[in-house]
Parts: sequence; C-alpha cells; structure tokens
Amino acid sequence: MITTDFVPGAPAWIDLGTSDEAAAAEFYGRVLGWDYRPLDSPGNGVFTHDGRTVAAHVPSQSGSWTVHFAASGAEAVTDVRLTDPHGGEFGLWRDLAGLDAVSVPGALTWLELHSPAPSVSAAFYRSLLAWEIEMIPGAPGQFLRPAGTGEGRLFGAIVADTQAFWLPYFEVADVDRIASSAPVLLAPHDLDGVGRIAVLVDPFGARFGVMRSVTVESLPNSGVAG
Repeated sequence: MITTDFVPGAPAWIDLGTSDEAAAAEFYGRVLGWDYRPLDSPGNGVFTHDGRTVAAHVPSQSGSWTVHFAASGAEAVTDVRLTDPHGGEFGLWRDLAGLDAVSVPGALTWLELHSPAPSVSAAFYRSLLAWEIEMIPGAPGQFLRPAGTGEGRLFGAIVADTQAFWLPYFEVADVDRIASSAPVLLAPHDLDGVGRIAVLVDPFGARFGVMRSVTVESLPNSGVAG
C-alpha cells in the first residue's frame, strides 16, 4: 500500500495541472470533498482533506495528474518532471515534504501505469527507481513496490493500454455516488480482493480513479469522500 514512509521509489507527491485553478478547486471540492489553499505563486496551491495535504495544483494548459516518486540524492537534486519511453509523464521528488495523508478516505490509495508496452515500461522504471516487479497469479498486470520493502508495500500496477499515462486512484466511501457526480470512463464495478472502483474524468480532461478498498474497514456510506 502507499504510505507516508517515502523511501526511494515510493509515491511521494501528486499534482493536478489545469488552466483554471478556481474551477479545479470547485470540482474536486464537490466530488472528493477537498478544500483548496492557494499559494503565493499564481496558479499553485494545495488540496487538503480533513486538514491534511492530499494533492496539489499547478498551472498547465492541458488537464493531467502527475505522480512524483521519492528519489535518492543520486537521482535528483530537486523536483524534476520527466517522460518515460512511451510518453507517460512523472516526477522525481527529493528534499521536499511529501503528502500528509495517503491510503485513507479522500487521499491517494493506488496507481496504475497504462502502457502500450508494459515490459518495456517495467524495465525503464526498474532501472531508474529500482522498483521490484511482482506477478500475482490470476491478476492482470505487473505489480510494483519500492526496493527492499515487503509485500504490503505494493503501490500500483502496470497494465496494457494504447496510451501511456499514470492513473491515480483516490480512496472514497461510496464509489457509486461519486461516479454519479462526474463523467465516467469506467463504470463502478467490484474487483476480487481489491474493492469497488470506477474511473472518471474531470472538466479539464484529467483521468482519475476512485476506490473503496477492501483493506479500509468500517467506512461510512455517506459524505462526499468519507
């Protein structure tokens, strides 16, 4: 799972790029129950849930989510944005505070790397971030965890697709209700051993998923994001 122990290679930060900060704040406030706090630099700010930072906003002409992974000193000197061999955008994150909350309602809980060549993508990220790649019998995709961590630190998977992009999933209490409040790319459905998921798109074209994980117990079925 994703944790706030940001060892090298682990997801540490996520930001949304759009051309309309106010509209982004309104949409995610309505759909995921986030609050928004602008920063001094125009177009930049942070999304919070229950007072804890769960994502950020940056100015961009095209809508997209960018995931940043904790990097060692040899990999980056500051936050760096990169593109993988198939065009998937991601970042390296070093010497900066990471997200305050993950794997709880309203926060980042899972990642999928969509790729037209999953094996090539796996080799690229493994060489850059030393990820350990795991295959799970009966489950599609290649599963990812930071080097030197145990089975409980799986944070995402690489799945086959025609395009390359990172798809974040946010933990919520009621997938169906949230899916009714935004355009749906993948309708709500259950995955054995995972939970109930759906994939949505925001007004700027940024794709994101919502998930009620089987590992999150006793979530209320009320409230925007739990």
